[in-house]
Amino acid sequence: MVRPPELDNHRASILGIPLWGRMVVAALVIVALVSAWFLNAFLADRLVESTRNRAELRLVLYSGNIQSELQRNSVVPLLLARDPELIAALREGSFATTSQRLIDLQTEIGAASIELLDNGGRVVAATDRNQLGKNRSAEPTFVEARRASDTAFLVQELESGGFGFSFSRSVRQGNEVIGVVVVGADLSKFERSWAGFADAVALMDSSGRIILATEPRWRGRTLEEALALRDAPSAIARALRATADWAQTPPDAFVRGEAVLRSEVRVPFRGWRLVSFTRYDSVRESVNGALALLLTGFALLLALVFYILSRRAWSQSALFQQESDDLRALNARLQREIAARVRMQKDLAVAEQTLAQSAKLASLGEMSASVSHELNQPLAAMKTYLAGARLLLRAKRSEEALASFQRIDDLIDRMGSIARTLKSFARKGGEAFAPIDLRMCLADALTMMEPLLRDSRVLVVRTVPPEPVIILGDTVRVEQVILNLVRNAVDATQGRNSPQIDIIISQGETAKLTVRDNGHGIRDIDSMFEPFYTTKPAGKGVGLGLAISSGIVKDHGGRLTALNAPEGGALFEAEFPRYGMQQDAAE
Repeated sequence: MVRPPELDNHRASILGIPLWGRMVVAALVIVALVSAWFLNAFLADRLVESTRNRAELRLVLYSGNIQSELQRNSVVPLLLARDPELIAALREGSFATTSQRLIDLQTEIGAASIELLDNGGRVVAATDRNQLGKNRSAEPTFVEARRASDTAFLVQELESGGFGFSFSRSVRQGNEVIGVVVVGADLSKFERSWAGFADAVALMDSSGRIILATEPRWRGRTLEEALALRDAPSAIARALRATADWAQTPPDAFVRGEAVLRSEVRVPFRGWRLVSFTRYDSVRESVNGALALLLTGFALLLALVFYILSRRAWSQSALFQQESDDLRALNARLQREIAARVRMQKDLAVAEQTLAQSAKLASLGEMSASVSHELNQPLAAMKTYLAGARLLLRAKRSEEALASFQRIDDLIDRMGSIARTLKSFARKGGEAFAPIDLRMCLADALTMMEPLLRDSRVLVVRTVPPEPVIILGDTVRVEQVILNLVRNAVDATQGRNSPQIDIIISQGETAKLTVRDNGHGIRDIDSMFEPFYTTKPAGKGVGLGLAISSGIVKDHGGRLTALNAPEGGALFEAEFPRYGMQQDAAE
């Protein structure tokens, strides 16, 4: 068998590598391995510490949110227990309007639920009317409230598997207990926000029992029991875990078979603790990226050494020249692809920053307008009460002046409630779609816009069907569409003698929401839904409302159209697929 001459030349070149070349290659390999080892340890420690610090900062923020929610709800039973109307209702046994009053209070303070129990433990008024008439005389909330002279806080395990949190306080007339007020606090909403920032988060009470967790199986167990709840790993998973443990800092724990960092802070409330577990993915990716750059550098050095050796051995070989040309062409193409990718990443970063800034400006404008509308009325009333108190003090009628100051204090509380409500509304959104009633979305949106409609003196005519109009969507995002359309209609009717807005909800094959005004109409319909297009003067809008609304309606499978009404004014129609129609089509 005759071997090709190229193979003989290649073998001879390998065997003919000089001693200094072999020593250089061996030294580069050793230095590369040692450098990779130390760089891996150094970067892993630094990045783990950085990740842990970020996790602890987030936990401090979560702890503050929990404490704020509990403190806000803990004050409500004290205020309600001293409410003259509730005391009179319990004394006289008349509760015709008490439930509606509690519902109004719930809207203002943001509590999960409010119940009023009579002296026998029967629910006589509640924000959830389905609870009326139930007897809670044997429940701990009622027993502890009657036994304690202060507000009692209880954590109860629910039948659904979660935990309920409530504050209760006895209503007294003199030394006699005539009823109990129970206020429920909704802490489960924090679980949904936690899930987006860490692999797992758990809140434990003073006994070590988990009462809130992003992992439903953990609730009611200790942290050690919760971490033990994992599936048995396969042979491949065990091998990967052993390799990861050898290559990086040993993990604090394992969650769903993944190595995680553990961070813990104390919640300043009854000895509670908040624990989070963050995966090492970002740490490993950063370390691997640095190691890849290091090894690439040494690989290039090795390539250079081999190139010099090969050049010396193959100086007369045409085959080497061809391979070298191919290698250079490949390297040039790779450099071009890298440069193109870098340019694309820079363009993407600029686009993301521009979009984020636009969204921030839009949110800032809407929030400023809402706060201005909502706070003008309490501020005007406070000015009136201050003027009256000044006159009463001059007339030495101090008790009446104190009553004016008390009204001012109530107005300040109302302003704080307004700010908290607006802040809470600004944080909502992004939840999973569910069947919702379009009529209820309209009612809630008009309730939020009531101060603006009242100040603008616009006549709002609603036409809605008596039966529910069910669509599949996100309540907050649909309300945002209604708010944008109605706010634009209010702006369009400014300057009219009899401003009027007609809002119509109808259903057929689709559910349709129509908003019509008697304003000046639309001048440029083609550009109406483009971002940053606005007809408002500078400082009054950024032109994102209709663009955002159109995107929301498209996300719900519908469409948003605009046209000029024949009788004058603008007409906007938002069509949504009906929930029942979607199910029939799927079947």
